[in-house]
Parts: sequence; structure tokens; C-alpha cells
Amino acid sequence: MRHKHKRAIVRAIAACAILGGAAVYAQDKYLLQSPSGIAFSDFKGYEGWAVVSTAHTSEVLKVIVANPTMIEAYKAGVPGNGQPFPEGSKIAKLQWKQKKSTEATFDVDVPDVFSQAFVIEKDTQRFPKSGGWGYALFNYEPASDEFTADAGSPSDCGYSCHVSVKAKDYIFHPYQKR
Repeated sequence: MRHKHKRAIVRAIAACAILGGAAVYAQDKYLLQSPSGIAFSDFKGYEGWAVVSTAHTSEVLKVIVANPTMIEAYKAGVPGNGQPFPEGSKIAKLQWKQKKSTEATFDVDVPDVFSQAFVIEKDTQRFPKSGGWGYALFNYEPASDEFTADAGSPSDCGYSCHVSVKAKDYIFHPYQKR
């Protein structure tokens, strides 16, 4: 009887060690860095940043959020007042694949699976060739619950796309009225 009891204890300890090891191994997304050197940790807390705007393509739903520095600038009239966003401004475009709601009584797309965080930060010293903005893309894989830095994401990858809004300090999305 004692032998069976000891084996049960050993199995329980082994199970706890395995489960504990899995919990300890959980990815810290803030350790990631893009190929251009933009650290995901620069955007720590983005999950709680204020919403600037939303966007919708045929493939994804986007919620655009900004850090307090950038929100303060928006509220002061930037970029419409001709002023650039201040150093340290940060914005994140959080992107979800979309699906039709099965619960709503009307036709509406809703977020399905989170897919990417496209991040932008203002640092004219680090990114002088791209209007002072650095760009990075972090992909999310739901099956593994892990983020990866997109290998094809140089710091100025968004610049050529954003040059059409140079007069708005390279930012597409205005701060929306509420």
C-alpha cells in the first residue's frame, strides 16, 4: 500500500513540475525586437492605451491606439495645427481577422482571431530617414499563443506608404470625435 501511495505522490510532483515548467515558459512578448531594433517593450502597456480610430480592410479589423504623449498631442490639435507629434509619440494598430457575428440580429463583422500589432514610434534621432518614425510589425500566432517579430519589417517599412500623409506628420488616422 505504501508503495502505491509513494508512486501517486511522485506522479503528482512530476505533473506539477511539468505544468509549472509550462507556466514559467510562457512567452514574454516584451523581449521581442524587430530586425530594425524596435523593441516590443517600447510599447509596454499598449493594451490600455486610448483609442484613436478604427479601420477596416477586406481582410482585417484594426483598432488604432496611442500612448498618452500622442493622445495629448492629438487633443492639442496635432497634426491639424501644423505641429509635428512630439518625440516619444507611439501608436499601435491592433489587427484582427474578422468574421460575421452569429449573435447580432443585423449584418456586422466582429473581431475573430488577433493577428498583428503594427507599431510606430517617433524618435527623430533613431529614424531620421523616415520622417522621425520607426515602424515594426509583430505577428501573433494563436495556436502557440506567441508573438514573433516580422522579418520583413525594417524600421522605415511604413515610410514609403506613409509619405502620402507627410503633411500630417506621416500619420493616417486622425483622433476621432467622441
